Amino acid sequence: MLQDKNFKTLTTLHLKDKKVLVRVDYNVPLDSDGNITDDSRITSSLSTIKYILESGASCILVSHLGRPGGRFIPSLSLAGVASHLSSLLGVDVGLSPPEYASTTKKLADRLRPGELLLLENVRFHPGEEHPEKHPEFIDFLCNLADIYISDAFGTLHRKHASTYFVPEGYEIKGAGFLVEKEILVLQNLLGQAERPFYAIIGGAKVSTKIGILESLLGRIDGLVISGAMSFTFLAALGYKVGNSLVDHAHIDTAKQLIKKCKSKGVALHLPADIIIAQSLSGEAETSIVSIEEGVDDGYIGADIGPRTVTELKETLAKAKTIFWNGPFGVFELEPFKQGTTAMAQYLSESRAMTIVGGGDTASAAHMAPKWKKFTHISTGGGATLEFIEKGTLPGIEILK
Repeated sequence: MLQDKNFKTLTTLHLKDKKVLVRVDYNVPLDSDGNITDDSRITSSLSTIKYILESGASCILVSHLGRPGGRFIPSLSLAGVASHLSSLLGVDVGLSPPEYASTTKKLADRLRPGELLLLENVRFHPGEEHPEKHPEFIDFLCNLADIYISDAFGTLHRKHASTYFVPEGYEIKGAGFLVEKEILVLQNLLGQAERPFYAIIGGAKVSTKIGILESLLGRIDGLVISGAMSFTFLAALGYKVGNSLVDHAHIDTAKQLIKKCKSKGVALHLPADIIIAQSLSGEAETSIVSIEEGVDDGYIGADIGPRTVTELKETLAKAKTIFWNGPFGVFELEPFKQGTTAMAQYLSESRAMTIVGGGDTASAAHMAPKWKKFTHISTGGGATLEFIEKGTLPGIEILK
């Protein structure tokens, strides 16, 4: 059970003969032909949906896909998701029209217990991302069902209509199984993590990770800086980084964080060697340099080298808890995926409790043949980081 006694969960609610509006996260990756390339966000919602339907209720699903900017874009329709969900559940999944007109209300009203309706991409309506300008959109969603269930953890850091203002309008509301699990895992990570506790933090810019780094420094024993962010720290220490991505506005911040690591006794680990190239492309020619050699002008650091992989494995072998957020290189491109692939495989087989922050890191984790051995792969990216930083999220607070 969740630690907050005012927080209702799915099993505490009476669902029979009710209509349940469920905010899910079906923002799945698509290929150039519109095919779903990773359905993990869909499959992670199945336990909540099945429980609702088997409890004798009907279910109305709400999700976004991509960034249509409040207008209808055919390529971002949830039609493919509806079809895939139907095959996974073995039931018909209706899809509402994109304009959310009276037709949608009629479809919702006609639902019988055990039936399911997916609303078309909620971001086709400008009221989703700008609820303050479109209160009528909030009212529309509030009048579709009897109960609101939040099960889209990856969106709960945003004060959008369907994640914040709509649940505010429901008297009966609670968390689905996915959100409940995410919160429990992260609460335990923050409060009961077994030591030694190591964090692997990456990303493009230091500025986006200052909050989580500050929050973790009081809890961890070791910090690994990975990905493009490592070049800002290397630059702060005086190493040559060539044309690598550096957050120049926050080099002083990196210096301060390095000092804080020393003062708090947190072991800081940066790359020992780097895979470099003159361009970031799938056909790039690469070479390996040590950080002592540095990266020459005209070259870009894009992955960690084999020496770094070996040293990190030795370092992390003593960890009892590992939190990983941020790939080790530009793993989407073949020449620069080796470091992330090797570390994903190693971490998946670690005896430590391994928590993977969502987003790109979740995609990287799934590259490991034994990815199911990770203790937990979060469905949130920014939501996971904000929860660790602040201990809660707007979409969680509104459920209380």
